[in-house]
Amino acid sequence: MKTELVHIGTIGKPHGVRGLVHLHPYVENPKDLEDFGELVDDRGERWTIVWQNSKVAALYDGQKKRVEDRTAVEKLTNRKLFVPRELLPEPEEDEFYFSDLIGLQAKIKRADQSEAVFGTVHIVHDYGAGVSLEIKRDQGENALIPFTKLCVPEIDIKSGWLLVNPPNEVEVRPSNVKDQS
Repeated sequence: MKTELVHIGTIGKPHGVRGLVHLHPYVENPKDLEDFGELVDDRGERWTIVWQNSKVAALYDGQKKRVEDRTAVEKLTNRKLFVPRELLPEPEEDEFYFSDLIGLQAKIKRADQSEAVFGTVHIVHDYGAGVSLEIKRDQGENALIPFTKLCVPEIDIKSGWLLVNPPNEVEVRPSNVKDQS
């Protein structure tokens, strides 16, 4: 059985010239990244971290050798860090790991209250202003749905589906109409 990995952080830009990095944790308590011990990146390389302050860390490779210069750290920028799922606690009710949402069937309710397949959750986006789900559709373009209680009112991870209420599309003015203001 393949071990499921969960994305818990990303290596950011270098901090100074001595190999320190800005680290972007995706866990409630950033100290957890250090406490997990060995992390694996998106290229299969293993790392441990030691926080230097609330946003800056020292990196140690799989042989426990510290990355000590800015040039080496620059090559690691944007690497994603993962931990095996079994090391994470079970989420509370109405909490989800993004990896649990990927692959869920997205259903939509029709006017007559019957359900239809809308697509499949393909990607979970989080750029800091709110989470959105990218739904892969069989026909047409993928749909981007805000991950809010209004747009995603029901989720059943165990049964493998979620219900979506896509927001009405914003009307776009034709490009040949000039603004009168």
